Amino acid sequence: MIKKLERIIPPPPPHMVGDGFRVHNFFPSSGIQNKQRMSPFFMLDYASPYNFPPSNIQRGVDVHPHRGFETVTIAYQGKVAHHDSAGNHGVIGEGDVQWMTAASGVLHKEYHEKNFSQQGGIFQMVQLWVNLPAQYKMSPPRYQEIKKEKMGQFQFDGGLLEIIAGAYKDIKGPAHTFTPLHVYNLHLDAASELIMDLPEGYNTGMLAIKGAVTIQEQVVAADHFALFQNTGTQVAIKTTSNATLLILSGKPLEEPIVAYGPFLMNSWEEIEQAVEDFNNGKFGVLD
Repeated sequence: MIKKLERIIPPPPPHMVGDGFRVHNFFPSSGIQNKQRMSPFFMLDYASPYNFPPSNIQRGVDVHPHRGFETVTIAYQGKVAHHDSAGNHGVIGEGDVQWMTAASGVLHKEYHEKNFSQQGGIFQMVQLWVNLPAQYKMSPPRYQEIKKEKMGQFQFDGGLLEIIAGAYKDIKGPAHTFTPLHVYNLHLDAASELIMDLPEGYNTGMLAIKGAVTIQEQVVAADHFALFQNTGTQVAIKTTSNATLLILSGKPLEEPIVAYGPFLMNSWEEIEQAVEDFNNGKFGVLD
C-alpha cells in the first residue's frame, strides 16, 4: 500500500543560530507547528548551502545546556567541531554524523572546525533533536561519532542508501537509539528510481538535500521537505539528475511534550527542575 504524500513544505526563512549556523527551521516552529507531528523527531534545523568567507575566529554556537533529548548533526559540506561537559569531543566532515545524548543534562558547544574556518567555503548541515521517552530522559549523557564509512549500506541499481540509524532490509545502522526510528541518506543517480519500504504508522518525512525528485507525480525540489501520511508502507522516488535525500521515519512516542529553550521534558515541573539544576551547576563545566 502506498504511503501517500501529505504535503511539500518549502524552506522557511533562514535565521542564525549563533554566528555559524544559518538555518531553516522546518519544525516545530515553522512548516510543521504540531510538536507531535514528527515525533520522536522534535526539531529539524537545515543549514542549506551557504558560503562562509575565511575567518580566523571560529564561527558557531558557544556553551549552552540541553536536557531530555538527543542532538543529531549530519554534515553534508564543511566541517563541525564538538565539545561537551561529559568530556566528549570530535570533528565531523562530509557524510559524517555526531549523535549526542544530552539526557540528564550536558553543556556543549559546536563550531566550524579550525581549518575550515580559516579557508572558508560552502557549509551545509542538518541538526535534529530526537526526543527521549520519559523513562530515559534522566539517563547519563553519551556521545556517538559516526563516520560515513561505518554506516550501513544498501546498494541498488541506481544509487546507495546509507543507514545511520535503524535498519533497511536487515542492514543495520551504527547509531544506538532509545526508540524505533530510521535515519537514512539516500543517494540517487540520474534517471533512477527506488521503491522504498517504510514502516506503517511511523511519522515520516524526507528533506531534499541535493537535486530534485518526483514522488507521486509531485516534484520535491532541493531544500524542500516532503511530509507523508502514516498509513501505507511504500514510497516510489524518481529522479532525472543526481539527488540526495535525508529520510526520517520514527515510531511516535505519544507522551506529553513540554519544551522550553534547550530543555525538552514531559511537564512544566520538570522544566523548572532543569533550569534550577543548570543554574546550580549540575550540568558540569565547559570552557
